[in-house]
Amino acid sequence: MIEALSYDFIQNAIYAGILVSIASGIIGSLVVVNRMVFLSGGIAHTAYGGIGLAVYFGFPIFFGASLFAVAAALFMAYITLHQRERMDTFIGLIWAVGMAIGIILIDLTPGYHVDLLSYLFGSILAVSRDDIYYMAILVVVIVLIVTLRYRDILAVSYDSEYAALRGIHVPFFYTLILVMSALTVVIAIKVVGLILVIALLTIPIYIAEKLSNSLGAMMLLSGILSTLFTLIGLFLSYQYDLTSGATIIMVSALCLMLFLGAQKLFGR
Repeated sequence: MIEALSYDFIQNAIYAGILVSIASGIIGSLVVVNRMVFLSGGIAHTAYGGIGLAVYFGFPIFFGASLFAVAAALFMAYITLHQRERMDTFIGLIWAVGMAIGIILIDLTPGYHVDLLSYLFGSILAVSRDDIYYMAILVVVIVLIVTLRYRDILAVSYDSEYAALRGIHVPFFYTLILVMSALTVVIAIKVVGLILVIALLTIPIYIAEKLSNSLGAMMLLSGILSTLFTLIGLFLSYQYDLTSGATIIMVSALCLMLFLGAQKLFGR
């Protein structure tokens, strides 16, 4: 593996893995605390419509997926804030419609089709420099937002009624968290694929939650664990010629099982 570090695509994969891990650690913590896992799953699958849109019109995949994901996040935020009793129905609807739109647009695209399996199961070794720049900018924006508005986000995440009494605009921050989740899902798709992205946003976070006593510590530890799982999975996938996204998730799942076993054996 040491000699492989001289290859650009391996370097890009490592950079991408670290950047996505940082974003996943921060946003995954907010997703879990705000009980948005199902919403994030809907956004991930809806983003496939954006991939189809990008393929059909010939513009960057990340751009098309981001447009669709953000639109889905805004729609879901509106539904959960105004028609919560119909939330499951609408999430299932846009989940299915988003994927259907993507598939139809790809079918209508003349000529060569991109390897769509890479977007279903991830292809971290195919990350380009432009992808790295996009990921880096997004991570910087997420870190800045969470750092500058940490107290507001913390209040909204744990006690929205108290936050509203303090004068915090709860719907705005709820929507902001969903939009950041959508953009994080988009960059994570390149690493683990849209089918496995929810595991990346939940497994390291579950472990970190059990070992942390604050949201900030949970975000930090989640990012470290996610980075560790991603780099180990990347190494194994390269060493044994395995699908990178699936390998990263299996490493995460194995570590979770070991953690649960240790927790049961030694107690809290």
